Amino acid sequence: MATVEIYTWQSCPFCIRAKTLLEIKGITYVEHKIDGDAEARKAMSQRAEGRTSVPQIFINGKGIGGCDDLYLLENDNQLDILLKQKE
Repeated sequence: MATVEIYTWQSCPFCIRAKTLLEIKGITYVEHKIDGDAEARKAMSQRAEGRTSVPQIFINGKGIGGCDDLYLLENDNQLDILLKQKE
């Protein structure tokens, strides 16, 4: 099974929506809560090729983008393929 990480803010509706999809699919993920933590946000941005919006989602260490990107992968039947790959 793939390793999934998600950078979030607690009150971000897109973060909540992305986590909900992962939970519905039964996917275990590591959540990095970066509310008010400038250093954590900087680290996330470096990993995410300069993107600063949340959520930022990584599957097997590769940034896939945010909530809309996650749902796009799901709608295109590509998310399950990514999730089945081992790191």
